[in-house]
This record gives sequence, structure tokens and C-alpha cells, in this order.
Amino acid sequence: MKLGLAASVLGCFVLLYPLANQTVGAQNQQSSVPDAPTPQAPPPLPGLNGAITPGEGSAAPAESSSSSSSATAESPSDESQPPAAAPAPSQPPDNEVQSAVPQTGSSALTKLVIEVNFVEVPVTVKDSKGHQVAGLTFRDFRVFENGNREPLTFFSVDSQPLSVAFVIDQSLPSNIMTKVNDSMGAIQGALSPYDAAAVFTYANGPKEWTGFTAAQSQRLPAVLSLAKSVGTDPTVPINDGPFGPCSITQNGNCVDPNLQVGKSTGNSTFITIPKEIHTLNDAILAAAQQLSTVSKDRRRVIYVISDGKEYGSKATWKEVVRYLQTNKIAVYATLVGDSARWGEGWVDRFHLPFSMYDNILYKYTLATGGDTDAEGGVNGIEKSYAKIAEEARTQYTLGYLSHESIYDAKYRAIDVRVDRPDLTIIAKRGYYPSAQDYR
Repeated sequence: MKLGLAASVLGCFVLLYPLANQTVGAQNQQSSVPDAPTPQAPPPLPGLNGAITPGEGSAAPAESSSSSSSATAESPSDESQPPAAAPAPSQPPDNEVQSAVPQTGSSALTKLVIEVNFVEVPVTVKDSKGHQVAGLTFRDFRVFENGNREPLTFFSVDSQPLSVAFVIDQSLPSNIMTKVNDSMGAIQGALSPYDAAAVFTYANGPKEWTGFTAAQSQRLPAVLSLAKSVGTDPTVPINDGPFGPCSITQNGNCVDPNLQVGKSTGNSTFITIPKEIHTLNDAILAAAQQLSTVSKDRRRVIYVISDGKEYGSKATWKEVVRYLQTNKIAVYATLVGDSARWGEGWVDRFHLPFSMYDNILYKYTLATGGDTDAEGGVNGIEKSYAKIAEEARTQYTLGYLSHESIYDAKYRAIDVRVDRPDLTIIAKRGYYPSAQDYR
């Protein structure tokens, strides 16, 4: 029995001995594997021993270590000397461009500081027949601001995309309004795929039908069809004679359900004629506020289809014109109705005191560098859309640096001339500088 127990112990020892040897060998093998290398800082760039600050380049080279200093003592070099301080740049005067050019080893970003008073003037040149004149160069133009000639620093004949705000008069007589409604289908054909359009209408107050949308989108013709109106049917007012006085009176005042109750409508002997309402100023101002948010790379245009009558607006003509000239907005118009008739349209420009303005659109176009086209039929109105859109898109663009201070917000008159007396120049007459020009 003792022999059997000894044999069993010996057998277990024989079986476990190889496993023990493998474990010890594995431990010895694992302990022989070296540790991972410690992370080292990347070597500095050639010629740069200091830190690099974005926008400023590298700092002054750091002092050498003890080992390198001993080597430098043996072989002195000019690189160990600190760089000489650069002279401080002088302050650039007004109307100049200062740019920070990146030096060797500095950041790739460029810091551009602009303090200029750049003025852009779109110009249309026509001959005696009213056709646009092409082929002129910058040598043919002379620009004066407040009586001082300004050298041209920019000249371009490239066409620009348009952002057009259409303002349609819905207070027109019904027969004239029908012609305008029939011509609206040609508006989209006058615009290019790069243009954008918005639609406004007005009678007694402006209404925005859509903001700026792509000119060739399906939204524009849909909105134009919704913006159609029947117009108005003016009647001959009678305020005297047997049919003039009120047949029904109350406390001596006229009572008419179609008129305002009170003494303002008249009394038993006469009826005060109600005034027509044509809020043209408010409609142009609403379109201009929408246009002021458009990018400066686009040409800002307000296109008015109206007879030019104005009465009842909250905004005055001077306030609206100042807003237009400050935000570089030009007003173009297609005159219809009475203002489109030969002779009568010229007479409508004269304003009688204490009466309605019969035509105020021509004053907007003259002040902002736009143009007008008087048309009476549907075919003529349709052609005027394409004619004026092409005129607004293809203009000479002149640019100069104003001699006035950039901090002066006063009005500045502009006079553009061409050394050919047979040509007609159409350009804005002046402008108000804006703080947006210096951002």
C-alpha cells in the first residue's frame, strides 16, 4: 500500500513538472521584453527655435542649451544674435489700403485692413435716339463729386445679376389695370436665371406678396397671378347743384353710408369730395427696406408699374430718396395711364399746392440713376420690362475714392460727364455715405 501511494505521488510530479517549466519560461520570456519608448517632442522646424503664433509667425529664437552654448563658444555664429527690431510702420492716411503681407515662416492667413471711401456709380449712356451706347472706355468719363474731379480707380462693363422688387399700382383705373394684368406674364421673360425678384402692390398701403425668390422659379408667375387686381372705377364727383346736397341730414350734417359721418363730409348745402389715396412713397420704402438686405454684389433695383400719383403716404419723398441713395438702390418705372399720354405726362409733373401729386415717379428715377418708359398698350408694356431690365443689367460701372472724410455723413453730389455732346448720361445725382461701406 505504501508503494502504491508513492507511485501515485511520483506520477503527479512527473505530469506537473513540464507545466511548471513552461510557466517559468513564459515569465522569463515576458520579463525579457523591453518597455515602449518614451514619447519625445518633435524636432523644431529648420531655422525656427521658438514657438509659432498664428498670425504673428515665430517668436525670437530661444537661448541655446549648455551643450549647444559650449559648441557656439567654440564656433560663434551670427544666428545667436537677437534680430534687430523692425521700425514701426507709419499710420496710413485716409483713402489708402493697408494689408499685412505674411513674412517667411509666418501663418498663411492674411490680415486685410481697409479704410477707404470707395464710391460705385452705375452709368447708362444713350444716343439721340434713345439707344444704349457701347464701346466707351474709362478715358471717356469724368466724375465730379461736390465740384471736385475724382480720378477713376475702377471701371467695368460686365453685366451684373439683378435683385428686382416689382411695385405694382392697384389704384389704377379698371381699364388701365386690365392692361397691366395682361402684361404681367412677360415679367419673368425679362429676367435671367441669375436674377431674383420680389413682388409688392399698393393702393391704400403697401403689401408684400413674396420676398426675393429665383426669377425663373415657378413661384414668381404664381405670385404675379395672385397680385392681379380689378383696379378702381372713378366717378365724376358732384358737390353742388340740385344733386349735390345731402337729402338726409342729421343735426345739420350730411349723412351718407358711403362717406365718413361728420362735418368733414360736408353739410346740407355741399358735399366734401373724398380724396384719392395712392401710397406710392410707402410702397417704394417697403421695397427698399427689403432690398437693403440683399448682397452688395447684386444690383439693387425697384421697378414700379404705375401712373406716378402720390397721396396719403406716411413717408415723405425726401425721406424715401435719402434711404434709396444711402443703400444704393435705383428706381425704374413703366408709366401707364394718364402719365403715359404724350404731352399730358409732361404736364402731370407740375404740382399744384394743396393737391395730389399727379406724377412723382420721374423724381425718383432722376435722383437714383434709373429710367422711365411710358407705354399705353399691352404690347408696349411687355416690351418695356425687357428693355428696362437689360438697361439696368448692362451699365458702365465707375468707381473712385472720395476725397471727403469717411466719418462725414453729409450728402455728396455726383456729376458724370462724357466728352461727347450728342450722348445722354443717366446716373445718380448723389448719395449719402453709409456705415455699412466701412465694415
